[in-house]
Amino acid sequence: MPTIHLPVRRAAMIARWKPVHRGHAVVLRALSKICEELIIGLGSSNILDARSPFSAWESAEMIRRVLGPRPGLSFRELPDLYDGPRWRQMVVEQFAPLDLLFTGNRYVRDLLQNDFLVLHPVQLLSEAERLPLSGTDVRTAMGRGEDWTRLVPPEVAAFLEEEGIANRVISRWGTQLADPQSGASTDPKSA
Repeated sequence: MPTIHLPVRRAAMIARWKPVHRGHAVVLRALSKICEELIIGLGSSNILDARSPFSAWESAEMIRRVLGPRPGLSFRELPDLYDGPRWRQMVVEQFAPLDLLFTGNRYVRDLLQNDFLVLHPVQLLSEAERLPLSGTDVRTAMGRGEDWTRLVPPEVAAFLEEEGIANRVISRWGTQLADPQSGASTDPKSA
């Protein structure tokens, strides 16, 4: 791996952010400290189903609330195209040039590793800072009527509750959220 000199001018992170959880928040804050310009890729921006029950705007707003006002923060919507090479080209066109790209998604990493220096987000964190959470954990807790708010930053919980988003998600997809193995996607092409 090449030597990385921090801070960098331009970095990005691609994830689905469905929703932003406490693990994401730690990574976002660490990432925000190492770069001047931070680009956030909002994956599956064209999908609204039990696996992706938050719009791109809602995901971006959760991130804004976690980071607060931050110069150099921008967002790129990344729709699922169901065509890896075409998706890769779209990302390169929207993000290049970059000093670093972070993603926890192995498929995304494999698609982009010849275009960018791709690192896993946990590489930004010490062992003590790492939180083993996923968006699936949060969505499952929502669907089961458990306390999902403990899994997300307080500002995200407040946003989802105040705007009625949590209630919308639970009422629309509660059963599917409760059992993530039940084939949560309502889009037949997303399998």
